[in-house]
Amino acid sequence: MAQQMKPADGAMALSEIKEFATFPSSTQRYIRRSLDVGLGRSDATARWSRDIVESASIKAQSRIYCRLDHIRDHIPDDSGLDQMEPFFSPLVTISAFDLGQGRITSFAAYRFLYERLLGGSIRPWLPGAFCAAAALPHLHPEKRRALLQSISEAAATAPGWSSRAPCFYPEWVDKVEVALPN
Repeated sequence: MAQQMKPADGAMALSEIKEFATFPSSTQRYIRRSLDVGLGRSDATARWSRDIVESASIKAQSRIYCRLDHIRDHIPDDSGLDQMEPFFSPLVTISAFDLGQGRITSFAAYRFLYERLLGGSIRPWLPGAFCAAAALPHLHPEKRRALLQSISEAAATAPGWSSRAPCFYPEWVDKVEVALPN
């Protein structure tokens, strides 16, 4: 039996599509590529690599993203610090990799990607992981400043988070050649 969308799901999907459209094209491309790698949707190297450097980056991303299953399995049900250790360090490591690639330029883009990679239950942990990864010395100081300034006070101090799963997962779209009438 097919799952039916409720009107609220359609409104949420539209909202998520609009948010995705606000990201620069390089960020959109990186998010789609990362979802292919992280969710195993397709051969990311064949689809996304344009040269040897990008191919190497995708291979490195695949190695780093092997930690995603571990993180998904260890997301705490509450904010207990005793449950944090097994999953937070790998989350910061993956986050540091993605921020180091230079395509995720804001907390909004980071949150958009990680909600899809890890599910809605990761939301309470994203501000801390983002700030930790964005403050690491592997990033140029100007890049660190721009990333840390991109997180709003509201996002950093939210009193609660929805655990609702995202509705929209952007994918590769093939170009369609349109023949113009003569």
